[in-house]
Amino acid sequence: MKKIYTILALASLIVLSSCELNLYPETGYSEGNVKVDDEAGESQYSTREDMKGLRDAMYSSWTKDIQEKGYLDWLVYAECRADNAYGGNPGTGELMAIEANKQDGENKNVVRDWDWYQGQVSNCNNIICNIDRIKEADPTMTDKEYREWKSEAYCWRAWNLFQMSYIWGDIPLVNTIPPAITAENIEEVYDEYFPGRTAIADIYAQIISELEYACENAPDTDPANKHLFTKAFAHGMLARIYAESTARDWSKVAQHCAAVEGMGYKLVDDYGQMWAYDEADAVRNTSESIFEITWSKSNGNWVWMMFHRNAYNPDDSYSWIKWITPSRDLIAAYDAEGDTERKNACIVYDEAIWSNYYPGDAYAFMHKVPTNASSIILMRLGEIYLLHAEALAMTGDLAGATEYVNKVRTRAGIKTIAVPSSQEAMIDAILKERRLELAFEGFRFYDLLRHGFERAKTIHDAMPQQDSYWQPRFPLTEETVFMPIPQTALDNNPSLVQNPGY
Repeated sequence: MKKIYTILALASLIVLSSCELNLYPETGYSEGNVKVDDEAGESQYSTREDMKGLRDAMYSSWTKDIQEKGYLDWLVYAECRADNAYGGNPGTGELMAIEANKQDGENKNVVRDWDWYQGQVSNCNNIICNIDRIKEADPTMTDKEYREWKSEAYCWRAWNLFQMSYIWGDIPLVNTIPPAITAENIEEVYDEYFPGRTAIADIYAQIISELEYACENAPDTDPANKHLFTKAFAHGMLARIYAESTARDWSKVAQHCAAVEGMGYKLVDDYGQMWAYDEADAVRNTSESIFEITWSKSNGNWVWMMFHRNAYNPDDSYSWIKWITPSRDLIAAYDAEGDTERKNACIVYDEAIWSNYYPGDAYAFMHKVPTNASSIILMRLGEIYLLHAEALAMTGDLAGATEYVNKVRTRAGIKTIAVPSSQEAMIDAILKERRLELAFEGFRFYDLLRHGFERAKTIHDAMPQQDSYWQPRFPLTEETVFMPIPQTALDNNPSLVQNPGY
């Protein structure tokens, strides 16, 4: 009945505005759907220059919007639900609710993230759904541009869908731009305007197919521009996806990691170099970086203010409690390894006028965005090495896995490890190394979960008992691994159903 009522409501809207019906309507699914299918009418995008504008906007959109939804909030999901970071300001109810596993469908962070990711996918579709037609119509678009731009959009869509699957599980999968609604087609286009949820296995199957295309057709690595979706990024994403239980194939993880390793990347000599800066500018586009969001000192990011200070203007926005505060458990993990190089790059102590988690005269801060010109690194070789180690361990090559772990340990200036005696011990060593190497880069909770719910639950539930600075948490369940579907999305889309447990 709900579907019938919704169709009737849409039909009424069409009758009331039949002469003014927008050819490119906003929908309950996304406000970015501004194109139509080939048979539905003219698209406002018709030339190579239009497509180039969409492609360029893809990168500028990330630069502008990823800071809050795709990065800051992501760190809450990945770091604060594990053992790496306290959330931050206790007055920030939405953030603290996620750390405490008390989120609901009205959580403002969850709502804004859902809307942002859906909008990003819709923007990807503007490219993917129009580029074939424009290539055929405008001969000034070269074959190389066509293949690269399409591949870049595939990479962009894959990243967003993969992140969404981590956060919400099954999600709506829309690959078209809904046509204009008419009284005649309303039943036909209903599912495009009100998509249901697609199983993760089907989402991954599409992502894999599109990334395989990108592996062949995306741009090559540009050492001077790592804010570019390249063949290496596509291979790296495939390695991540094949490591997940739904699509698991450890031999393919190793294959795609090896492909990235063969493309000229190398570890920087000094771990902290990736987030270094001087009086003139911050470091970017290092030999290790595969994909990063870049800024300049004059046109910088604002996300630094959520973690500590801007080294170029230290007193700016330093009067309130910061997010993603390093946990004592993480600090102890660095100290137990004698891992001062990575600790000092990840964590800095400073005076503060608050003392919620540490004494105000020596407060700990997350230090991976130390300036407004610092990049946000979303993929780098250190991660690929440890993912390769994981794949080798899971296929029985413990010696090979140990070699990769020791590559990053040697770079960090700490002693190497011997080959563990069992696969389980090897995985424990890899997860520990990933924690130290990739702290505050958005991996910890999902790394644990990849090797079993109980592993993630044990750490999640134990933190408040081990450290009184953690707020009390509701126990993690297999249902609350995922965030709730926002209530606004459920209200707007009658085909959606809520995640179990909410």
